[in-house]
Amino acid sequence: MAQIAYVNGAYVRHCDAAVHIEDRGYQFADGIYEACIMIDGRCWDIDGHLERMKRSLDALEIDMPMGRRALMIAMGELVRRNRLRDAFVYLQVTRGVAPRNHPFPKPWTPPALVMTARRFNLDQSDAQAARGVSVISHPDIRWGRVDIKSVGLLPNVLAKEAAVKEGAYEAWLVRDDKVTEGSSTNAWIVDDQGVLITHPKSHEILGGITRETALVCAQELQIKVHERAFALEEAKNATEAFITSATSFVMPVTKIDTTVLGNGKPGPVALRLREAYKAKAREIAGA
Repeated sequence: MAQIAYVNGAYVRHCDAAVHIEDRGYQFADGIYEACIMIDGRCWDIDGHLERMKRSLDALEIDMPMGRRALMIAMGELVRRNRLRDAFVYLQVTRGVAPRNHPFPKPWTPPALVMTARRFNLDQSDAQAARGVSVISHPDIRWGRVDIKSVGLLPNVLAKEAAVKEGAYEAWLVRDDKVTEGSSTNAWIVDDQGVLITHPKSHEILGGITRETALVCAQELQIKVHERAFALEEAKNATEAFITSATSFVMPVTKIDTTVLGNGKPGPVALRLREAYKAKAREIAGA
């Protein structure tokens, strides 16, 4: 069966899916995206994803493309048509189609919505987590509102490509000698007292939904957390480090640039938090 995509109300073959050449997402990156996981046919962390989606759209003065219930039905139908139960669902909303001009179109145009779904396995990154991953440092040259989940991701793309060229999993973005976050993840370290440290939510980071759930898991495990900025050198002297994202969950970091952390193996705090996160995902999703 051909992979199916959702494009502005229609379910079409992935190879036939298309948007108008004057879609403002294509011409101006005038839109936002979200990505969430479905486990056993149920959305995981969906409240956080939809709330962030609305916050991002409100910040750009773009209307929600449809109500919550209708959107959930469309997502479920997309996953069903792709014959999936565990799936990674990508959503993108733009301001819609209008003749190319910088100001918002007048009269108002309806927002455009596209969605795709692909197979996902909750355990697919376990082997990688058991080994740990490396990250490189990279200048944070992004705009001043990275808390908006904009489709304008060119600085992130360049940082990720720099990591790939170095054989690393991720790039940690650095501004004023402080680590903000990864190119597509949030960044964490563990100090010598076992305290988790991660950059506080602000306009400087995209507040990850996985980050929020990891904070809840840490609280339930009685692990102390400080939400504060940390320097790159502090990270290199940390006992542990890890990243969080919707697809990586909690992924241990064992090397930053040329610095090997600890004994070069994933730390116990990160692994414990990873297992707690996965357990919560299965529990809430009913898997």
